[in-house]
Amino acid sequence: MTVDGLTDVMGLRVGHATRIGDGWLTGTTVVLAPEGGAVAAVDVRGGGPGTKETDALDPRNLVQKVEAVVLTGGSAYGLDSASGVMAWLEERGRGVRVGPGPTHVVPVVPAACVFDLGRGGDFAARPDAAVGRAAVEAAASSEPGAQVPEGCVGAGTGATIGPVKGGVGTASTVLDSGVTVGALVVCNAVGSAFDPGTGALYGELFQGGAERPAPDVHDAARRRLAGLAAHRPQPPLNTTVAVVATDAELTKAQAQKLAGVAHDGIARAVRPAHLLTDGDTVFGLATGTRPLDSTSPLALNEVLAAGADLVTCAIVRAVRAAESVDAPGGTWPSYTELYGAR
Repeated sequence: MTVDGLTDVMGLRVGHATRIGDGWLTGTTVVLAPEGGAVAAVDVRGGGPGTKETDALDPRNLVQKVEAVVLTGGSAYGLDSASGVMAWLEERGRGVRVGPGPTHVVPVVPAACVFDLGRGGDFAARPDAAVGRAAVEAAASSEPGAQVPEGCVGAGTGATIGPVKGGVGTASTVLDSGVTVGALVVCNAVGSAFDPGTGALYGELFQGGAERPAPDVHDAARRRLAGLAAHRPQPPLNTTVAVVATDAELTKAQAQKLAGVAHDGIARAVRPAHLLTDGDTVFGLATGTRPLDSTSPLALNEVLAAGADLVTCAIVRAVRAAESVDAPGGTWPSYTELYGAR
C-alpha cells in the first residue's frame, strides 16, 4: 500500500484554508471533483453530526453527482463555508442544471463539520463563506496529483484527538486491478489514537508496524498529559470526518457502501469511536474513469476493504503530522512531541 494521498485519484483536487492567530484556530478543506462531478454518497455514524446536503446523497434521490465536498471546522456555524464553495461553482456554471442560462445551476455541495469552537480563544472565530471560497480556490489552483498538506491545516487546524493534537491525514493505494483508492481524514475525536497502557498508536498496531515506546518515554508522556488534563476541561464535542474516493465506476449505492465500510477504519484507529458526542461522517466519491468488473463481487470488495484500510492509515498520518499547539483555548501536545518520530 502506498501512502501518498487522495489526489492520486485522478481528477480530484484538495485545497485548505487555514486561520490561526487573533483568536482563530480553525479552517476549511475542500475536495474538488473533476468538472462534471463525481458520484457521491455518505454514511453518518456519530451521534452528534453537523452536516449539509447529505440527504441529497441518498441513492433513492435525484442527485447523482457532486462538484465538491466540504470538510470544515467551526461546528455547525462552519457549514456556512459551503456557501462560498457554491458561489464559486455557480460562477463557473458547475452544478445541477435548472435553466437555459450558463449559470442556471444549483451546485450540490455536501459538507460536514468538526467541533473546534473556542480553541483559538475566540468562540466566534469560525469559517464562513469567504474561508470556503479560499479553500476551493486553493484546490482549483493546485496541480493535478499535487501532494496534499497534512497535519494542522484546513479543517484539521483546531482538531484534537483524545488528549493530543489532531489534524488532517491522507493516503492512497493502487489495487492489483489498477483501480486507485484514496482517503482524506480530519481527526478530531473524543476517543484516543493510542493505547493508554503502552503509548502505541492503535492504527499502527492494526497495520502490524507499531513501535511501542520505551517505558520511561511513556511514563513521561502520561505525567505530561495528566498535568494538562488537570487544567483543561474535556472538549464537549468532537468528530472525525473523511472522504474516501476511487476512480472505479460505482453506483450511488456502491459509493454508499464504500463510505459505510470506511467507518471500520475509524474504529480501528480511534477508541472509542462513533459516540454520542462524535459526529463521525464519511463521504464516498467515485470518479468513474475505470470500469469495475460487475460480474465479480470480489472486485467491489477489494475497493471497500482498501477504503477502510486507508482511513486507518490516514488517521495515523494525521496524528504523526500534527504539531503541538499552545493557544488561548488550551494546550495540546502532539503525539510526536510526547513519543518522538518513527
